[in-house]
Amino acid sequence: MNISVYQSICVESVFRFYAVVSEKNKFEKTMKNPLFRAFYEENAGIAQGNLRYSEKNSLFLCRHLVLNKGGCFMEKENIVELKNISVAFDGETVLDDISLAIENGEFVTLLGPSGCGKTTTLRIIAGFVEPDAGDIVFEGEKINGVPAYKRQVNTIFQRYALFPHLNVYENIAFGLRIKKTPEKELKKKVQEMLELVNMSGLERRRIDTLSGGQQQRVAIARAIANHPKVLLLDEPLAALDLKLRKDMQKELKKIQQKLGITFVFVTHDQEEALTMSDTVVVMDSGKIQQIGTPQDIYNEPKNAFVADFIGESNIVDGIMNRDYSVTFSGNTFECLDKGFGDGEAVDVVVRPEDVDIVSPEKGMLTGTVTSIAFLGVHYEIIVDIGGFKWMIQTTDNHPVGESVGLFIEPDAIHIMKKSEYSGKYGDYSSYSEEMEETNEAPEEVAE
Repeated sequence: MNISVYQSICVESVFRFYAVVSEKNKFEKTMKNPLFRAFYEENAGIAQGNLRYSEKNSLFLCRHLVLNKGGCFMEKENIVELKNISVAFDGETVLDDISLAIENGEFVTLLGPSGCGKTTTLRIIAGFVEPDAGDIVFEGEKINGVPAYKRQVNTIFQRYALFPHLNVYENIAFGLRIKKTPEKELKKKVQEMLELVNMSGLERRRIDTLSGGQQQRVAIARAIANHPKVLLLDEPLAALDLKLRKDMQKELKKIQQKLGITFVFVTHDQEEALTMSDTVVVMDSGKIQQIGTPQDIYNEPKNAFVADFIGESNIVDGIMNRDYSVTFSGNTFECLDKGFGDGEAVDVVVRPEDVDIVSPEKGMLTGTVTSIAFLGVHYEIIVDIGGFKWMIQTTDNHPVGESVGLFIEPDAIHIMKKSEYSGKYGDYSSYSEEMEETNEAPEEVAE
């Protein structure tokens, strides 16, 4: 077929061709994927030759899956696997026998405090650090020892690492020039990247004239111009102000969904992890504490560290009486948990937003308000119950010294097994003391 004629065939006709030459069930299975369905519905009447580069990639991937793999996109394969990885620096263990599987097209966030090993994990995938033990597998092949420049990944660093002597266009084009991309194709790709990150018209601007958010967009465009299979992001939003950071969270997720590239994102910001991720990997002390969806991590934390690190949590000692019944803080409560031993000591988690403040006579627990902070959309109130300080988030104002009752529904209670983190988190005594010190601190006299 003449190539110019082929380029003029619309997307709908191409898809019909796939349905004819492939087994029907293969084509139908591929078309059940929402990404391909959305691509087809948006571009059905457009000629192939008029598609943008990223859209041509989607069309090619669809053809590949239908004709060669039987539409197996619905069953995602792991693109990166870390198997029993251990790393030590100067005799200090940084990663302790961690294993992690990352699916193709997934947005994965490595979340944890400073020093937990999340950046080292990212650098191992990138090829900047070699593990002392364990295997790194990329698309089914072991890549231990493969240098960074030969891996099909790109990295965006916290400081962006843009070239100050090059303008926006040349920064984005840098990797393409290294690959000796033909000038016509290079120009087209750079323009597509500029459009993707909303930087069209700024291609001749110097880097030092851009805002932090614009520099971030240039770094993203440069990193994805070569169409890596995995994009690694090492706290790329940390230097941005709050509003811009929230805007960029949405932009990053939008770009990831549009391109279908696997993103591995490192942050210590819980809100970023919950907002953008398909999967969150919570780390501490060189170990993976929990892997799950943002909803699972927040609603079903595995231990006290995860419960405390993801949002705010009241974590108290309890005794599991039997299935669906737990005793804590001197009272017995109904819950939704089961599978623990009768009389087993457990950790009980109750989120501050899940507690209702009522009158003392209606409360399941009673205590005294010791501090209050107004945070705009709600108040954070600390209530002392038998020496244990609970945090409650409510839209109602309750003054310090007021006696209140707490009402807790069964679905607000989450039960966890005891762990090495038990007893270390969940009591807001120190928070309350800090608030009191702040309130009592004398005002500074202006000079």
